[in-house]
Amino acid sequence: MQKTSKIYVAGHRGLVGSAIVRKLRAEGYTEVVCRTHGELDLTRQNQVEAFFEQERPEYVFLAAAKVGGIGSNSTYPAEFIYNNLAIQTNIVHASYLNQVKKLLFLGSSCIYPKQCPQPMKEAYLLSDYLEPTNEPYAVAKIAGIKMCQAYNRQYGTHYISVMPTNLYGPRDNFDLETSHVLPALIRKFHLARLAAAGDGDGIKKDEATYGPIPPDIKSSLGYRAEAVDLTVLSGRPVIKLWGSGSPRREFLHVDDLADACLYLMHDYDESEIINIGCGKDQTIRELAELISEIVGYAGEVWWDTTQPDGTPQKLLDVSRLNKKGWQAKIELREGIARTYQWYLENRIK
Repeated sequence: MQKTSKIYVAGHRGLVGSAIVRKLRAEGYTEVVCRTHGELDLTRQNQVEAFFEQERPEYVFLAAAKVGGIGSNSTYPAEFIYNNLAIQTNIVHASYLNQVKKLLFLGSSCIYPKQCPQPMKEAYLLSDYLEPTNEPYAVAKIAGIKMCQAYNRQYGTHYISVMPTNLYGPRDNFDLETSHVLPALIRKFHLARLAAAGDGDGIKKDEATYGPIPPDIKSSLGYRAEAVDLTVLSGRPVIKLWGSGSPRREFLHVDDLADACLYLMHDYDESEIINIGCGKDQTIRELAELISEIVGYAGEVWWDTTQPDGTPQKLLDVSRLNKKGWQAKIELREGIARTYQWYLENRIK
């Protein structure tokens, strides 16, 4: 890519897309094209094809997707498979029709089998059954990978697919009904810290910024069920977390991901998928302890073992990427601290 190349970032308002845009602009790329959902509905083929015909982007980062945690995946499986299939199908095909020079497709580590050998190598794709709790999303992402590979094989396109591990960072989703584990933990511990201090106004501001607090979480924070005024506390807060805390997860700061994506857009041109991660994992319990320390919550935590844990371990084998000369730079403690600071700075004042 040249500094003046026209580059389209699909999903620029999301966690991944916004990080890619920040990285591109920081590196001096001047023709970065973005569209909001109101301006361009990526699930509508006619709108996507009209946009590509008008703008003629040379490079595409396909970061647009419907994402969520175990709860939202279980509640909205049809939306997860439909929206993701529609978005990626429309963009990949429009890129082919309009002779895009190169496209980078963002997949997910959930494409790998539930009982996948650890760490997960790229070759393990489709080697066993998927995790049921996110199967519709995973199937859609696998279809996107196979579509990119098929277009490369039949049409000679240059579409690459990258598989990032669990991501976090600025502009993450902190909605407690739909968020992934790390941002959900940040918000839960922050709310509990406010509750322990009796800061009802702070909780109101948090809810106004990041979305409603579910009734069960309000109860765990110590609010009386009959209280309309959320400043009324009836006891000390208790954080309730899903599962046993024993599953192991790897987390990558989204700014590291953006750096890797730009690196691969320049230096990778194979149809074979490539993992992006840091190569380190920890238990969810260890993650929770680290976040509670950073946020400053010293109260009680209760693990609800009646709820599902999900995949026992998810650690990517990133040896291929490391051999190509790229490694993650942001340590987990530093990354969480930076994310929490962003969380605090972006609340409604």
